[in-house]
Amino acid sequence: MHLTILSRSSAIYTTRRLVEAARARGHRARVLDPVQVEMGLGGTAPALYHRRAPFPRTDVVIPRIALSVNQYGLAVVNQLQLLGVTVLNSAQGISASRNKMRCLQLLAGRGIGVPLTVMASDASGLKDMVKHVGGLPVLVKLVAQSEKTGLMICESLPSLEAALEAILGLGQNIVVQQYVKGARGRDLRAFVVGGRVVAALRRRPRAGRFARTLARGARIEACRLPLEDARVAVETARVVGLEVCAVDMLEVKGGPLVFEVNSSPGLREAEEACGVDVAAAIVARAEELRAARPAPLGLARGRRGAAPRRAQLP
Repeated sequence: MHLTILSRSSAIYTTRRLVEAARARGHRARVLDPVQVEMGLGGTAPALYHRRAPFPRTDVVIPRIALSVNQYGLAVVNQLQLLGVTVLNSAQGISASRNKMRCLQLLAGRGIGVPLTVMASDASGLKDMVKHVGGLPVLVKLVAQSEKTGLMICESLPSLEAALEAILGLGQNIVVQQYVKGARGRDLRAFVVGGRVVAALRRRPRAGRFARTLARGARIEACRLPLEDARVAVETARVVGLEVCAVDMLEVKGGPLVFEVNSSPGLREAEEACGVDVAAAIVARAEELRAARPAPLGLARGRRGAAPRRAQLP
């Protein structure tokens, strides 16, 4: 199998691990920067090139689209889908996961528990928004057009007023979310691959911090998910439309609350804390999807530097 990983750099831990896992299973693997992919439309068929040469032979693509190139990267993934290429995580699924309010809307519409959340187009009504999510403390998220999210925790009225002063006039959409402190402030991250949970972590941020990564000092430990939590994680991935994702949930009485879905999660924490080869599980899922679609793919082939040719639809 020819596996292509769309990533800004082969030196990124997760990208490197996917290449290693693919080669360990006997596949050919390459890393392509999505920014170096060119696309064309019109005529008889969509066209796809890499550095102005024909796009290399590819059976399956694993998108690892950075937020910094989100829109262009999603266009590349969508072009691959137009050509009938098998992709782990569609452009639609990635886009849904990165539009935080839209993602929560999808989940709530399917009966999946989410924290109390409100969204507004400006911060002038911030104090009233807090009332709708149960009062302080709250998370205040700034959602820019790039879909990057700034985050503040407001635990008191003075901190809320300071946040209001800081963000007024920025012209960004505001999301205010219930700040639920689960079991001693911990939350769960479930890695879902191909409709099953392959690893799960319990994360506890440092005192006074919200960041939930090892690099920011959070405490990370492997855990075994209750059946209901695993079911919610798998259903979340299905609703958003992702083959591979991390589902972040809060531990609360009555069942987990999903507060975020990450379509390009880093694998280091899961592999080191859980001792699970998540990269191999992702490659195995790529094999399954490819086997279910054995028809030849329609990407142009040719030596580097040859005149670009239009890729043919399968």
